[in-house]
Amino acid sequence: MKKPTLIVLLGPTGVGKTELSLSIAEAYHTSIVSADSRQLYADIKIGTAAPTAEQLARVPHYFVSTLDLHDYYSAAQYEMEVLKKLERWHGMTFEVKKLEELFREYDVVVLTGGSMMYIDAVCKGIDDIPTVDNETRQLMLERYEQEGLERLCAELKLLDPEYYQIVDLKNHKRVIHALEICYMTGKTFTSFRTQTQKERPFEILKIGLKREREELYERINRRVDIMMEEGLLEEARRVYPFRQLNSLNTVGYKELFNYLDGTWELPFAIEKIKQNSRIYSRKQMTWFKRDQHITWFHPEDTAEIMSFLQKNIGK
Repeated sequence: MKKPTLIVLLGPTGVGKTELSLSIAEAYHTSIVSADSRQLYADIKIGTAAPTAEQLARVPHYFVSTLDLHDYYSAAQYEMEVLKKLERWHGMTFEVKKLEELFREYDVVVLTGGSMMYIDAVCKGIDDIPTVDNETRQLMLERYEQEGLERLCAELKLLDPEYYQIVDLKNHKRVIHALEICYMTGKTFTSFRTQTQKERPFEILKIGLKREREELYERINRRVDIMMEEGLLEEARRVYPFRQLNSLNTVGYKELFNYLDGTWELPFAIEKIKQNSRIYSRKQMTWFKRDQHITWFHPEDTAEIMSFLQKNIGK
């Protein structure tokens, strides 16, 4: 029996994934699973370029606007929930489906987004690392604020020298998370990192979208301008009281919070959003280019992409 297929449509921010994902889903009469870690939060639709009401009406979407800003969420949870259940807003009720049930309904499902860890979580699986309890998380955040990153890095070198050698020591989130696991379990973070790719009961077909750098940067800059026109500043102002939450530690909001704090002028904050979005797009491409299973296209090469899909899946 032929396995169902998960089409993974990925690429950097602003490249043009949304419209193409809709077209593919419509062609295969299927649904879309979002792989965007920030589109999960219901209160930040503009700054995350969440699907519009019109787009949601065209194709059923999953994992969009399902969380509150205060909700803790991780790639491990995402992996588990995508594989085990999907929540779909349908009229005035929630309909819960296991992914395997979704594949009973559809031969093909589209997963699209740019959150690298989330895509890898579904396609490859991630290590079974324990969920950090709130007490440990709060303790480590307080230590980071009081003692600084350099002190925590020195401690990581003592507790888990193997991970210390490979972790990005400038990435405070990864350093803190490793220490959280060390403190909570009494074991090294390295001991949980098996990096074994998990088998999936479906075929995975990866399509990457890319543009020339200048073209992509122009789109990113224009996209930020459109977000501002659509009310991004007002959206940031609404969530400003919660600015310390991890869900808001993201491009578009951090910069506007600096404006609302009185630290930056608004034009400067907007330029910083554009700059940081461009930087993030480079990080995304660096990550994606490691994956040899991605077939790359320009987003406007729709005919070639559909032909590629037909050849590999059929219609």
